[in-house]
Parts: sequence; C-alpha cells; structure tokens
Amino acid sequence: MRRNLAVLGIIAILVAAPAIAHHGWGSYDAEKVMRFDAAPVEVRYRNPHAEISVDHDGSRWLAILAPTARMESRGLAEGALKVGKTITITGYPRKDGTRELRAERIVVDGKTIELR
Repeated sequence: MRRNLAVLGIIAILVAAPAIAHHGWGSYDAEKVMRFDAAPVEVRYRNPHAEISVDHDGSRWLAILAPTARMESRGLAEGALKVGKTITITGYPRKDGTRELRAERIVVDGKTIELR
C-alpha cells in the first residue's frame, strides 16, 4: 500500500510540473510596461498560447499572447493576426533580457483585445 501511494505521489508531481512551469509569469517584469506598433513577421495561432514574432527597435521579439479560445471569445479570430499587418502590442518583457514579451493587450484593426 505504501509503495502504491509513493508511485501515485510521483505521478501527481510529474503531471503537475508542466502546468506549474508553463504559468511562470514571474519571469516577466510587470514594472516595465512596453507598448509599440509592429507588424508580425510570423504568427503561430496555437495552444497553449498563440505567439507572434515582430521586429522592434532593430531586434526580433517574441510576443506570447493568450490561449486561442480566449482570444476568439474576446473577438480576435484566427485570421485577424496576419504577417505584415501593423498592430499595437502592450506587455511586459522578460526579466532576463530575452527579447520576449508577455502581451497583456493588442490592438488589431482599431479593436483592443485584453489577453489576460
């Protein structure tokens, strides 16, 4: 019985670890808000989070968006994000200097979509 409980405990930890690691928003600097206009050079509309790559200030940035279901429920259909179409992104950069942004909101075609 004790062995079964130990095995179940290990399985629970292994199953929970990806979820905990995935929602590590603590690696982003919420004190440093970035806002800029950019045109996506790549769009990845997939789960667990959609992503876009944009060029900003001479560097390529990865913007982590919301899950696709959330974006669609808030009025941002898959086809609205297009390569070359200028959008406004507001979010928080990574604390470690990696050119990655946790996007809080985006403006597409004049419509503001809250992502969190």
